[in-house]
Amino acid sequence: MNPWIAKTLILAASIVMIVIRAPHGRRSRGIKVVRRRNGPREVALLTRVWRGFLVPLIWVVSPVFSFAEYSLLPWPFGAGVLFLVAGLWLLYRSHSDLCKYWSVSLELRENHRLITEGIYRHVRHPMYAALFVYSIGQALVIPNRVAGPSYFVTFGILFALRIGAEERMMLEAFGEGYAAYKSRTKLLVPGIW
Repeated sequence: MNPWIAKTLILAASIVMIVIRAPHGRRSRGIKVVRRRNGPREVALLTRVWRGFLVPLIWVVSPVFSFAEYSLLPWPFGAGVLFLVAGLWLLYRSHSDLCKYWSVSLELRENHRLITEGIYRHVRHPMYAALFVYSIGQALVIPNRVAGPSYFVTFGILFALRIGAEERMMLEAFGEGYAAYKSRTKLLVPGIW
């Protein structure tokens, strides 16, 4: 298969991700932040994730990672397309359900309420699940050992180092309501984990 097919797909998927997130970011920035956990570690994690997101885009426009290329095969490419589409759909649903309360960092907004309906009825962190699914799709679609897994690795590090702080912040903010929600939902995968 021609790698330009993968490059076109990755560019399109990246644009769709930005289009999904942009209106929610604009909307949420208009609401006062009342609780924030954005220390140096959070800033470093977000910077690393942005770099991981940009590496596939650099691969699209530059030969800098050509040393790590391999042949694009139809079956991983097809599976990757399915993962990308599923990840983007889940990202759209989770943003739509969370609406104005979304933030790229650990923040709670004025009059923030606990969202437990829509996709959040099934898992507590569907946006993280969406980004994992998306990054698996990216790793399968991109025939490059550096650019393919870059977002999965950097996002996985962010998730591992951030999820505990986020869960604690939600428990502090919403108390028993969050504890009850936590007891009836899974972290990322409905009914499993």
